[in-house]
Amino acid sequence: MRWWKVVGLAAFVGVAATGVAVARAERRRRAYTPEEIRGRLRDRVARSTEEP
Repeated sequence: MRWWKVVGLAAFVGVAATGVAVARAERRRRAYTPEEIRGRLRDRVARSTEEP
């Protein structure tokens, strides 16, 4: 097999793996209900305003 075929195959596998990672992250992000998102944001704000 020529080296350029190997490089092309590696690039294709990299793009496919990136697509899978993005799809998983999107699925996780959309799994939250609006109430859960509000609660998480309120917790984050509360933690950021606390004194260290």
